[in-house]
Amino acid sequence: MSGPRYDAYERLKIDWAGPGILRVTLSAPGRLNAVDAAGHRELAGIWRDADADDEVRAVLVRGEGAAFSAGGDLAMIEEMMDDHAARARIMREARDIVMNLVDCSKPVVSAIQGPAVGAGLAVALLADVSVAGRTARILDGHTRLGVAAGDHAAIIWPLLCGMAKAKYHLLLCETLTGEEAERIGLVSLCVEDAEVHERALEVAGRLAGGAGEAIRYTKHALNHWLRAAGPAFDASLALEFLGFTGPDVREGVAAIRDKRAPDFTGGTPA
Repeated sequence: MSGPRYDAYERLKIDWAGPGILRVTLSAPGRLNAVDAAGHRELAGIWRDADADDEVRAVLVRGEGAAFSAGGDLAMIEEMMDDHAARARIMREARDIVMNLVDCSKPVVSAIQGPAVGAGLAVALLADVSVAGRTARILDGHTRLGVAAGDHAAIIWPLLCGMAKAKYHLLLCETLTGEEAERIGLVSLCVEDAEVHERALEVAGRLAGGAGEAIRYTKHALNHWLRAAGPAFDASLALEFLGFTGPDVREGVAAIRDKRAPDFTGGTPA
């Protein structure tokens, strides 16, 4: 552990990867680092803790093992489907994951290997520099589940890769490799799979060793593009969580459990 402020974290492993580099590792062994309710809460809080820690000059975020994150686990999704209070709590956390990362003054680097889906993908793509392995599998996944793409897509995808590509991948749930993601501008860098962590750490080291105030102020200014998209983000988040009260998400979850294609009813036209 890197200090008392991080002692309460259970789903995130926190350590120092180098001088001034706080390493945050999503950890759910045997579940491809899927994010459960506790992990979701921790992903909302870690950015405030890192921002308040004067020892942190850069943050490196990665998944444990060969995956970044398989997204939200089914138990958390089913809790949202059945419990209004849980939906309200997790929606607030989903907003905090995005906005606390946007507002974190310290530069964040993501190392994307294997699957990167859902809440994990939000962190991976909202990082200031994203380093993806060539065969990484990037998938938003929301419409395949039966809910609107809400937790980060509207705020960042159109800005990174343009509206046409954003709509294609978000509406159809088309998976991208790390190589394709770099080609369309969705990630900063693509490297060979075996080099992801080394390259991400090298970038984080350069940021940690750079002119901290200048880097932080540059990030703050650039992120006004994301803050300007705040109304679109809030709308998408509300519409996503509205979907957790409907029939399509129940079919989506059943299809995942049964390992089959979903048979959606289509719901009510917007």
